[in-house]
Amino acid sequence: MVLGIDPGLADTGWAVIVQPEGGGLPLLRDAGIVKTSAGTPLPSRLATIYARVTEIIERHRPRRVAIEELFFLKAAKSVSAVSQARGVIILAASHAGSDVFEYNPRQVKSTLTGNGKAPKPQMQKMVQHLLHLAHPPHPDDVADAMAIALCHLRFERLSRMIAAGGGG
Repeated sequence: MVLGIDPGLADTGWAVIVQPEGGGLPLLRDAGIVKTSAGTPLPSRLATIYARVTEIIERHRPRRVAIEELFFLKAAKSVSAVSQARGVIILAASHAGSDVFEYNPRQVKSTLTGNGKAPKPQMQKMVQHLLHLAHPPHPDDVADAMAIALCHLRFERLSRMIAAGGGG
């Protein structure tokens, strides 16, 4: 089981995906969004993110947490806020004993579609296909969290194949 997280100060998307033992298709167990209000002081917003992520981890007990790395953002204030949100999320995962893995958006897109510059609708369609969902996932933050979790599962599978001598 992996918890995928798309960090943000206003909206943090999350998704819990299970890879059945012995292969099989990945299954979406749960997903949602942690919201904080723009008018709330930063420390309170970070505390809310930490508390909600801690609750999600306690409820689902993922051994692994996959989180999106900062790739690039135009506004320095946004980079700072997202970095701080990422920090409290990583802290929550670490306190719970979960291993943390980080993937940048280009890695996620390339892993799922073969195109590191895939547009959002293409990514959502791929996530829909891989999880056998009736509709493309929304909102974007939740869809991105699902994609991050799926990316991690693919990296894990490849690592197992290489370790078993089947990756070369």
